[in-house]
Amino acid sequence: MSSERHDQNFDSIASKFEQNIYGTSKGRLRHELLHHRLAQNIDLPAIRTVLDAGGGTGEMSKVLLDEGANVTLSDISNETLSIAKHKCGNSASLSLLHSDILALPPTEYDLVICHAVLEWLSDPFSNIEKLIGMTKIGGYFSLTFFNKDAQMMGNLLYGNFDYVKQGMQVKNRVRLSPNNPLRPREVIDFLHQQKVTMTSMAGIRCIHDYLKDPTMQQSHYEQLKDAELAYGDKEPFMWLGKYFHIIMRRDA
Repeated sequence: MSSERHDQNFDSIASKFEQNIYGTSKGRLRHELLHHRLAQNIDLPAIRTVLDAGGGTGEMSKVLLDEGANVTLSDISNETLSIAKHKCGNSASLSLLHSDILALPPTEYDLVICHAVLEWLSDPFSNIEKLIGMTKIGGYFSLTFFNKDAQMMGNLLYGNFDYVKQGMQVKNRVRLSPNNPLRPREVIDFLHQQKVTMTSMAGIRCIHDYLKDPTMQQSHYEQLKDAELAYGDKEPFMWLGKYFHIIMRRDA
């Protein structure tokens, strides 16, 4: 991890992070929706090489390994890499790199994924440029990030008016709370300046986090997932997904 960039490192709380994300309906739903969107827009069995940048505990890496790809998983946390190695069963098709994204060697891949990472980085747009450059021409880059507009909407619905008025800045950050959420329009405007074509855009968890009765997140999970799939890539719902997902193809 670069001391100058101050990107978030989950060493010492990797197990807690794993449980808080994938041990809940929000983590399960996010993962399943992302997998669905990838399979819907990319011929995954034809993908031979994958970079899972900031891939953490390897949840998506395992899916892509099962599809037959050779996967390189990078992360700045040794603890999350250890969890990923165990989860993926010491697969010979998995390579682990202890590195931040900007320090990765300039290898190109058929598919690059960077899911729920940008919001933990001090310089997200430099990381986007780096990852586009690591995508083969004609290959795909899947990008998911925490949606600042949805974060604001959620806080307004909870009545946290002073917090929103103060720009949603707090003196003492919670380690599992993303510290640099992004607005989808800003990311899309940036991507229009790059040599990519956006092939898919969708909100992730457009409904789940706004349910009036949170117990329905579990009791009505399959109906909730069906609704997320039905409306997540449609206006206006997509813009209020807690995460925003973009799949793009590198043109040159």
